[in-house]
This record gives sequence, C-alpha cells and structure tokens, in this order.
Amino acid sequence: MSQDQAGNACSKWAVLRKHPLFSDLAPEALDQLCRYARHTSLKRGATIFSKGDPGDNLFALISGTVKISISSSEGRNAILNLIGAGEMVGEIAVLTGKGRTADAIANTDCEILVIDRRDFLPFVRSQPALAMKFIELLCERLRHTSEQVEQLILLDLPGRLASALLHLTEGRKLNPGSRTIAITQQEIGEMVGMTRESINKQLRAWTAREWVRLEHGSIVVLDANPLRELAEDRSGSNKKQCARRW
Repeated sequence: MSQDQAGNACSKWAVLRKHPLFSDLAPEALDQLCRYARHTSLKRGATIFSKGDPGDNLFALISGTVKISISSSEGRNAILNLIGAGEMVGEIAVLTGKGRTADAIANTDCEILVIDRRDFLPFVRSQPALAMKFIELLCERLRHTSEQVEQLILLDLPGRLASALLHLTEGRKLNPGSRTIAITQQEIGEMVGMTRESINKQLRAWTAREWVRLEHGSIVVLDANPLRELAEDRSGSNKKQCARRW
C-alpha cells in the first residue's frame, strides 16, 4: 500500500468511527467497511441522485448539507428534508432494492463516503447491531414524515415555520450545538408549503424580537424557547379544534 493509500484509509477510518451509525462497530468490521467506502467531494448544486434512479449506492455525509426534494411536472418544488453531517442519504432505496423516492442535491459543498449496495447489504447482515441502527433510522424518517403531514394539516404558518426551524437545529448529529441553518427563505418556504414573501415577513417579525437572525443564505436561531412554545401551542390548539369538529 502506498503512502497516499494508507493516508486515505486512515482518513476514511476516522470519518466512519465518528459517524453515529458506525461508531460502535468493532475495529475489524470498521476496517472492512473502509475497504468498501469511496470518498468524494461535491460542489453545491450537484445532483447525487434523482427520483426513480436505481438505489445502487448508500451515502454517508461527512460535511455539508444535502437537500431531499420532489418536484411536479409544473415545476413546483417541495423540500422533504435537509440531511446534515453525520447522517445517511439513500438508505431506503438501498435497503428495498427499488428506485429512489426523491431527488438528492448538494445544498452546500459536501464531502461524502459512497458505499455500493452489493457490498453493504452482506455487511449489514453480518452486523446485527448495525441493522438495528438502520431500523431506528428508518423509524426516525417515518416519524419526521408523519410530523410534516401533521404540521401541514394542523398548523398555521408561524407554527409550521417554528417547527421546521427547530427540526433543522435540534436534529444535528455531529454538531448539535450549532443553530445556524444553511437554507434560503425560498427553500424553507418549499419545506413548509408557503411563499417566500410570507416566510420573509414572519422571519423579520421574529428578527425584531431577537428570536432569529437572518444572514446571507442562512438563518440563525437565537432563542429556541419561544419558537418551541409557538409550535406546541399552535399544534395543541388546532388539535382541540379538530377534535371539537369531529
């Protein structure tokens, strides 16, 4: 093995050891996974995969954010999630063997590890603890999807926006203390189903209260408590109203 190859292997080993899904693997299992993983860098805007593509690869995000979205034939976009460092992309299609369920695009410059499905599935079968972690991951994805549907049905704009900001700041794997969200107002509008103008108006009202700060291409959450109260109060109030109607 050359010096460059050895250095690359050590780098992948360190990255995988830090990744929450792989951190508990035994050293020999981690060595095996390193042999499967390929490191690559992507520029912002690069397409990782498109809806309907075969699920041939799994992607472990080292740095940056990936946008998971769908679009209509009329050109309307909906952002389903933003995946950050320490998370996985593409696990559903890899595990099921079916086509991709959405588009995945690098929302910032990204570094990722790519693992082929033909290598990964036998590896997971040999690692029961890792298989359980993937079950937990899929449950988290399902819970998030259910919450999104609930919010779209029950919450008004302030409640939906507050809930989305909290999800994006509190769901970090490798950097849980960061409250800076690399997202534009147009993108978060596509996430909560509102226009950019409505999002801008609400964010500016919260800026005046020092709940958030607007920066170029990002939003900084300064005080999560009033946002949490807003999301919970609106959710509880609307649930009671729906219950009374029925």
